[in-house]
Amino acid sequence: MPDDDRQWVIDAAKGVPGVLNAYHLVDPSTGNGLSVAFFEDGVDPVAVKAAIGQRAAEIGWNRVPHPAPRSETIYQLMRWG
Repeated sequence: MPDDDRQWVIDAAKGVPGVLNAYHLVDPSTGNGLSVAFFEDGVDPVAVKAAIGQRAAEIGWNRVPHPAPRSETIYQLMRWG
């Protein structure tokens, strides 16, 4: 998991109406990371990714190479309690 400051990713995601929260987690022994976000029903993950991409462009994030996730999986919450 990259150790650079990516708080801007969470801030950009939370700027989308209906995004409840987002978290970056890391396993300190392996460095493996996981990002988790919770949305209200009806929030389009594509819109969240677009907001993150827009913020990346604004801050020039893509001008310098950074480690990136190798994969992405989107899950839908079925039950909670």
